[in-house]
Amino acid sequence: MDSINMVKHAHHSLEDEVDEPSPVKDCRDLGTHSDHNDMNRMGKVQEFKRNLRPLAALSFASVLQATWEFILISNSQVLENGGMAGFVWTYIWTFVGFGFIIASLSEMASMQVAPTSGGQYHWVSEFASARYQRALSYITGWMSVLAWQAGAASGSFLTGTIIQGLITVRDPSYAPKTWRGTLLVFSMILLIYVFNVYAARWVSPIQNILLALHILCWVVAVTVLWAMGPRQDAKMVFTEFSSSAGWSNMGVALMIGQLSAIYGSLSSDATAHMSEEVRDASRYVPLAIAWGYIVNGILAFVVLITLLFAMPSVDAALNDPTGFPFIYVFKQAVSPTGVNGLSAIVLIPVIFSNILFNASTARQTYAFARDRGLPFADWISKVHPTRRIPVNAIGLSCIISGLLSLINIGSDTAFNAIISLNVAALMWTYAVSISCMVYRKLLYPETLPTPRWTLGRHGIWVNLVALAYVAFALFWSFWPTQVPVTRDNFNWSVVLFVGNFAISVVMYIVKGRKEYRGPVVDVKRT
Repeated sequence: MDSINMVKHAHHSLEDEVDEPSPVKDCRDLGTHSDHNDMNRMGKVQEFKRNLRPLAALSFASVLQATWEFILISNSQVLENGGMAGFVWTYIWTFVGFGFIIASLSEMASMQVAPTSGGQYHWVSEFASARYQRALSYITGWMSVLAWQAGAASGSFLTGTIIQGLITVRDPSYAPKTWRGTLLVFSMILLIYVFNVYAARWVSPIQNILLALHILCWVVAVTVLWAMGPRQDAKMVFTEFSSSAGWSNMGVALMIGQLSAIYGSLSSDATAHMSEEVRDASRYVPLAIAWGYIVNGILAFVVLITLLFAMPSVDAALNDPTGFPFIYVFKQAVSPTGVNGLSAIVLIPVIFSNILFNASTARQTYAFARDRGLPFADWISKVHPTRRIPVNAIGLSCIISGLLSLINIGSDTAFNAIISLNVAALMWTYAVSISCMVYRKLLYPETLPTPRWTLGRHGIWVNLVALAYVAFALFWSFWPTQVPVTRDNFNWSVVLFVGNFAISVVMYIVKGRKEYRGPVVDVKRT
């Protein structure tokens, strides 16, 4: 029998809900009366402090996603597969396509009624058929944990390699070594752990400052490049496509190059994993997700255009000794000292993005362990009694990032495959969660609750377009970036994706089906 009755009692309308905090719940720790009702309905205990207010939630989403920063520092793939014009147009269609995903995720974050840190696997449990909800939710949870852990490692790795590139600017004789880069990654991971554990109480108060810093650094970078950088011809920027990766078909090259824009758009749903720390979460989490994506997307597009107009040569940028085209562009505009200063302006918000990314990763891991989805669940889901944060999950995420960075010493190909797995695994979680919501809307719309943030009558086609775009992006995420394909440039993420998917299925059969019920089972009847 399907899950109609289960979902009917699992959801309730918010029309009669009180938005003002109750006398008992009007405090920093417990949030609003709505938050209390939501957690009670889900059978969850409020263990975290709800100290992220609306603007702080928006700041968290914007600073963590750091779209303009990652579009600036991680663009070699699209410059190799598409050139300048390819960069412009793949970003535009990615921004539009991903926008449908963000709209769908935002609606689910509100429609779920009781936002928890679980995110996608939680939504799958809510909306999937009762016959498949446990298995689908469990596998989605594993893939989500995998995606976020890989993403956390990639941010620290990028920071470490950029610092090595800046050393090369100061000392051209410096030869970057992988083990040195790994030590820099370890330093970044240590900073992340110290900040997220021992300075956690400052995260909320400084969120607005971080948002201001995010925008101020953008203003400085854009202003310097327009004022002091060279000028590329507009025709070259908007109409000249190129491919130096060996693909004879420009269309295929563009499909592969779009992964740079996709990478910059990932993790827009991060605030959903902080839901249990956001005040009035079912209202403000979806708003933070949606507006964070829009604001970041606009800032990134301005940076993209600025970068390309200040780039004299794509080939020279790709062959720069630092390994980063943006550093090549900076060198055309300012002195070596200025390059370091301007790069530091980019690195500062990236470092804070890494810190917040780990915080979101830890909450997602904590939530899945709390629902008995991971080994050593009791230890991982333990919340520090005085700090009110998942210290063990934070430490575990840092350890995983460190272990992944060790792989880079032996093989940068293997490490890059793990990092690229971030895109595929996260796309999988989007595909399954949106599919389950479409299933519920089409077959059992009466079982869905009234959302506090809604797409209205256009919702279903927005969800369908989002689903089509996810499938499209997932397909191209597995393609190799260069031809001829060799062992070193093969995209091993497809092997890792299939392998981890198989492991999650085996884990469900061996362990999950006995211990994991899925969050929806804990929903209280009304």
